[in-house]
Amino acid sequence: MIKLYYYPGNANLAPHMLPEELGVAHELVLVDRGVNAHKSAEYMKLSPAGRIPVLVDDDLVLFESAAICLHLCDTHPQAGLAPAFGSAERAHFYKWLMYLTNTVQTEMLFYFYPERLADDEASRAEVREHAQARIADMFDLLENAYLEQGGGPYFLGRRFSAVDCYLLMLARWTRMMDRPGRDRAHLGPYLRRLLDRPAIARAFAAEGLAEPLI
Repeated sequence: MIKLYYYPGNANLAPHMLPEELGVAHELVLVDRGVNAHKSAEYMKLSPAGRIPVLVDDDLVLFESAAICLHLCDTHPQAGLAPAFGSAERAHFYKWLMYLTNTVQTEMLFYFYPERLADDEASRAEVREHAQARIADMFDLLENAYLEQGGGPYFLGRRFSAVDCYLLMLARWTRMMDRPGRDRAHLGPYLRRLLDRPAIARAFAAEGLAEPLI
């Protein structure tokens, strides 16, 4: 049985949706950020940077959310959570997953942790304001891309994929921003449809996530 080390609503949420979608037995192991458990010596043996999540799959120990998602897709190819290897669709899958993790998620770190870049409150507020504006622009780009790719029902077109899980996770993180992802005319209904998927609903419930979900 795989183990997923998590904290409710953190970057484990997208990897958590996948075993639910796959019907794979898994155990959730809470890493309590409230007591800095993610910085404990024991946890940092699994994740040297002290970041959540970690996946343990037999002898494999894997951190980084996007890497965990790719591993689960690759070890369960029959589920079709990623397009076929070598296809143009697979290339676009990589493109959008990397955009979400390398660009959107990275910008969100500036919004949620401005103290990493600025010492005083005024400077931190400015960092957050600029990050929020850039994140809004990124979700505008995602809205346009969704339409250019046919308008669904899923982000890459007709088939559900791990990109949908990752985008839903990041959209959830915008829920308290001035322009949350759900406010886009087409992304909003799409995100709400994802919440209706039984596997995704189970993942949200297992983590004890409360409204607003997105």
